[in-house]
Amino acid sequence: MHEVDMTKCLVLSMQEWRQQHAPLTPQVERLHLQVGTFTCVEPEQLVSTWQAAVRGSWLDGAELAIETVPLVGRCVLCNGTYSPDPEQAYRSPCCNHPMEEIVSGRELRIRSVDYRLPDSPCPAASQPAIPSATTAPQPTPFATAAAV
Repeated sequence: MHEVDMTKCLVLSMQEWRQQHAPLTPQVERLHLQVGTFTCVEPEQLVSTWQAAVRGSWLDGAELAIETVPLVGRCVLCNGTYSPDPEQAYRSPCCNHPMEEIVSGRELRIRSVDYRLPDSPCPAASQPAIPSATTAPQPTPFATAAAV
């Protein structure tokens, strides 16, 4: 079950994020995740394991907002992008060439964190997260939230 391991990584990432805000303990309201369809992670199971893992902790009540990222391949022969079909062995529909490059669909990362600082009635702005190791490095405006 990938979801249990992914939840452990999420919790560890959030622990690191919390340390960056010390001595304050932000109240996390929502984590915005990007989960690729090719990761074999079931979003509903990820939510269930998250809820069980954070129950009674400083993250209790924090919701997961999951954006599903579709699998997109690129044909290395014609350079076209396409939605790979497992029924067609993920081959390019233009020339039947095997899929060699994945453009998207393997993401598993924290996109942003919605949180509230102690004694503040207003939520802080969503904070962008660092891209995960499962995706190509991308520039971020600032790297203060940890990613899976």
